[in-house]
Amino acid sequence: MTGMTSSARPLLNRRLAEFGTTIFAEMSALALKTGSINLGQGFPDTDGPEEIREAAVRALRDGRGNQYPPGPGVPELRTAITAHQERRYGLSYDPDAEVLVTAGATEAIAAALLALVEPGDEVIAFEPYYDSYAACIAMAGGTRVPVTLRPHEGAFRLDLDELRAAVTDRTRLLLINTPHNPTGTVLTREELTAIAELAVERDLLVITDEVYEHLVFDAAEHIPLVSFPGMRGRTVSIGSAGKTFSFTGWKVGWVTGTPDLVTAVRSAKQFLTYVASGPFQYAVAEALQLPDSYFDAFRADMLAKRDVLATGLTEAGFEVFRPAGTYFITTDIRPLGPELSKNGDGFAFCRALPERAGVVAIPNAVFYDHREAGAPFVRFAFCKQTGVLEEAVGRLKSLAG
Repeated sequence: MTGMTSSARPLLNRRLAEFGTTIFAEMSALALKTGSINLGQGFPDTDGPEEIREAAVRALRDGRGNQYPPGPGVPELRTAITAHQERRYGLSYDPDAEVLVTAGATEAIAAALLALVEPGDEVIAFEPYYDSYAACIAMAGGTRVPVTLRPHEGAFRLDLDELRAAVTDRTRLLLINTPHNPTGTVLTREELTAIAELAVERDLLVITDEVYEHLVFDAAEHIPLVSFPGMRGRTVSIGSAGKTFSFTGWKVGWVTGTPDLVTAVRSAKQFLTYVASGPFQYAVAEALQLPDSYFDAFRADMLAKRDVLATGLTEAGFEVFRPAGTYFITTDIRPLGPELSKNGDGFAFCRALPERAGVVAIPNAVFYDHREAGAPFVRFAFCKQTGVLEEAVGRLKSLAG
């Protein structure tokens, strides 16, 4: 026996054949190999509030969450989630029937798509999109239909006519992400109104990924889509603690929606992780009750970091799309010239950048079905210590000669 399978069929489920090793793994390995500053992957390089970390330690010591927590999540966290939604947005949810705690937003997205999508259903998502969207739609047997956000006057914008035209009789669901990763776009009230009207008119379900809800800058504001007329009964809203409290490894996310929607999502989720993050759920319950001053200071800190990196990237010769939200900056590499930008090829540019400048970034094309539409765009993360960003900016200025 050679250990080979007898079947000529590939080992990997063909729905997942297009999803190999993620670009994040490749670029993180390149960062280690070259000693580069990794501005590719979106995780902070410092922990969140000390009192929240201590709350997790306290839960561990007190024996809270060390065994399986309740399937929907611990009551303290579900109550804190509903209080947060009420306080910030005036949205009222029942903590017992309308909240589900998940293993991060990634599981929430997977469970929602597995629950609500059947083979042949079309799912519309804005491209560029977070890489798990495409994989989860594929696992559910759905067909993804990308609607492309395009650069316009310094930001990436949604074409509402293109969105309307993408809806067919097979469309089941809209997958909305605002604030939007990787472009930093925050959908406006007018855009959200139009999306809500379209969803009602065509009787579509909606999943909204709002993990960057606390990271909106300048004049932008985060408005939950579920708050618009006709949306309550068709919207699954997804939130997360990782991005807001800088504990991305804890993997605590949540779903809010009507009892019917949450029950559907839970039916899928219970066969994924069943439950997760026991002691961390108690800590996140305390985090959500932090005063507004915490959220204001967090946003102000990230805004200052955004400006350090955006200014540095501009001085290095990139075209910079200054984000209205998230902790990512998308740039166009073409102004660097054909030689440096590898003729506008983001993959080639990002693979060469560590050796050239000692910095790692991510090519946005990995977030597109229409790879050519994303080819010249490259994403940098600014959720790092200011000194690290300043060092990266200094290195990148070598590109400008």
